[in-house]
Amino acid sequence: MDHSKLEKNIRNMGIAIAIVISIGGLVEIVPLMFQAETTQPIDGVEPYPALQLAGRDVYIREGCYVCHSQQVRPFRSETERYGHYSVAGEFVYDRPFQFGSKRTGPDLARIGGRYTDEWHRHHMIRPQDLVPESNMPGYPWLEQRELDPETVAMRMRRLRMLGTPYSDEAIGEAEALAGKTEMDALIAYLQGLGLAFPRGRY
Repeated sequence: MDHSKLEKNIRNMGIAIAIVISIGGLVEIVPLMFQAETTQPIDGVEPYPALQLAGRDVYIREGCYVCHSQQVRPFRSETERYGHYSVAGEFVYDRPFQFGSKRTGPDLARIGGRYTDEWHRHHMIRPQDLVPESNMPGYPWLEQRELDPETVAMRMRRLRMLGTPYSDEAIGEAEALAGKTEMDALIAYLQGLGLAFPRGRY
């Protein structure tokens, strides 16, 4: 086949490249959309309760994902430290995903239940008191900011429109967030991460 005409015309070359990439993407992505292991939650994974959902939003807003990944890769060095490697069914209700690609700090995919709420609270306010070598900044203002229950309820309703199975009762639980701080929410979110799998060595 003579490619000279294609190679000498940048417009045609661009169109051909776009077509080839589109076909390759469809071949790789579309089958995954129909596999249960990538679209169904694993046992123990439920939509985030109101307080944890609010904490996840704080986590994203404060840029925690820039330094902390939430994806244990299937390598012995990682599974021995963090626990079971991550699987697609863990992230069915995550919009957006928090996989991350950089670990200035440790991976947080299995952090739930490893430390007490008070440890997390102290760590968020003055990290170096607990981990002297840490370069993590403190987040003391989270203790001062209260959650807005209606904003959380609205977010849950929007997620339900996207397919997250929130019941009216679950959305109604957002009213109980009155008086809760963003620190409370962030700690609740961290404490819920990775509980579907046994713990590894952290």
